[in-house]
Amino acid sequence: MTCRYKLLSPDSAGESADLLAGKNSEDGLRRIQALLADWLRMENVVVLTAAGCSVGAGGRLMAGPAANNLECLVLDAVEECPLSDDAKAIIAWKKANGFGAGGFEDWLSYLFNASGLTQSNDSPVASVTWKRGASMSVEGEAQEDVSLVLSEDDERTLCRYIEKAIYAECALEIDPAELTAECKGSSSGHIPFLAKLIARDTNLGRTHLFTLNYDTLFEQALEELGIQYFDGFSGKTTARFDPAVYGLDIYYPGDVAEGRVRRFDKFLQYYKLHGSLHWFVDHDGTYRARHRDLSFARAYRGSDVAEKAVQLQSDEFKQIGSFGILPTSQKFTQTLGMPFSHLFRLFQARLNQPQTFLLVLGYGFGDDHVTRIIETALMNPSLVMLVVEPNPDSKIVERIAAYQSLGQRAFVLTERLDPETYCSFEIATFADFAQNVMPDVKWLEDFKRLRQFEEQIRKTEEKGSDQAAGEI
Repeated sequence: MTCRYKLLSPDSAGESADLLAGKNSEDGLRRIQALLADWLRMENVVVLTAAGCSVGAGGRLMAGPAANNLECLVLDAVEECPLSDDAKAIIAWKKANGFGAGGFEDWLSYLFNASGLTQSNDSPVASVTWKRGASMSVEGEAQEDVSLVLSEDDERTLCRYIEKAIYAECALEIDPAELTAECKGSSSGHIPFLAKLIARDTNLGRTHLFTLNYDTLFEQALEELGIQYFDGFSGKTTARFDPAVYGLDIYYPGDVAEGRVRRFDKFLQYYKLHGSLHWFVDHDGTYRARHRDLSFARAYRGSDVAEKAVQLQSDEFKQIGSFGILPTSQKFTQTLGMPFSHLFRLFQARLNQPQTFLLVLGYGFGDDHVTRIIETALMNPSLVMLVVEPNPDSKIVERIAAYQSLGQRAFVLTERLDPETYCSFEIATFADFAQNVMPDVKWLEDFKRLRQFEEQIRKTEEKGSDQAAGEI
């Protein structure tokens, strides 16, 4: 059987060549894993993940079918909340103009910029007038040339509901049953990916994992696997952002005292470039971090539109505050402030280290401020980049082909399609890459067996307790 994967690589002529052409499934997979093993032995390993990595756990995308489209899901729910007629008219305009087609960021930018102009007590702007004419029709029909005026309260209320809806759609949870299930079932990919990623030689540099996602799936997986990490915050109860922690590492104290240094093996550095659900801004403007139970959002994502609107008004959702850089076209400006400026500076610095392997997963190259850093890093003569993209017809593949002609060090792993067939979106996804492509590590299987054994003991004890209670 022909290998299901296609690995596009640069060659001397600057054209893309498939390294797996003509290979069967076994040989092709062995070839990919051999290359990965070599790249993961490079001194500096940097991983960049984005929205595509969360799809396996129920994550939303910025474009695509309405059932999984962040814009559609958020605005449908917010529209049912108690808003002024003018606020609802602004949503109605968006739904009549490119709804779900990927223009959510621009629309949010206008809304949050307008809200920002009126919120400050020092601002001379009392309200913003929104135009609505034939060029900005609602429900496909030309409207009279009237204006919509949102008060400060209207704008703030609309923005708050949108923030809370985005939070709820991104409050995803890892299924811990991945570690205790007897059979190999579906996986979001986070647990196997991290387990294999940290199985590098401890004599090499630490792995640096960067993500653009708000969700805490990686944090949950790290804790399930017992992997230590530094994420830029110091403290436990209400951690405070302290970039100095990125300069720290974990060693065995006995060896250090004896003059021999031996690193703790299950450890990585973790960076959330756009913020996180568990971040919040203190009264003095300091970013702090505190994880909370996300089960309340589980019910939200399974509810219909009317029920979602009710939940957005509940006391639980009132506790949700600002948690990072929202998906607006003003993201670059927000990266200039702390803590984001420091995180992006570290991202750029890591990519310019010698002997660097950059692994890109689930990223559509749609954030210009991130893409520019990657493109600049391609000038690093010792950088190798692998982009994992499930759709071979994606514009991402064309973009990497252009990088290949420039730097000769950019590779793309994607699905191999037969003539007149369509992308399955099951091959070269984050979950598939983590489970089936990355080289296996023995300690993960041992860890799973231990967890399964613990689960069997727990069930036996519960059964014994139930029987004893029944006899009483």
